[in-house]
Amino acid sequence: MIRTAFAIVAVGAVIAACAPERQVSGRALYAEFCVSCHGTSGKGDGPAAAALGKAPADLTGIATRNGGQFPMAEVMSTIDGYTRRGDRSSVMPELGTVLQEGPLVMVDTGDGIATPTPANLVALANHLRTLQK
Repeated sequence: MIRTAFAIVAVGAVIAACAPERQVSGRALYAEFCVSCHGTSGKGDGPAAAALGKAPADLTGIATRNGGQFPMAEVMSTIDGYTRRGDRSSVMPELGTVLQEGPLVMVDTGDGIATPTPANLVALANHLRTLQK
């Protein structure tokens, strides 16, 4: 019985060690998923912007548009697509499934409740915070 339990734990450890947890920097994620539309500066002037039916948002003014505060929960919900589900006018892809790869981190978005959140989603949102004017 003990030998079986030890074997199960050992197999679990090997599987966990082999499962890659890909956490990427927010800057790298932005370069991969956002630059083509929002541009390197975040102003919505990326090389693909002109071909879109709707101009990409100027990401440098998120805090300004929200009374000087960077709305972390709202930004993450927009990125992952949660708040845009069913919005047929949005041309922005939902990145929720793409950014779920990797570890989870506990995030308090201002409501006092720490919520497990994909680290890559948090990293990308934090990078957007650095683009604020």
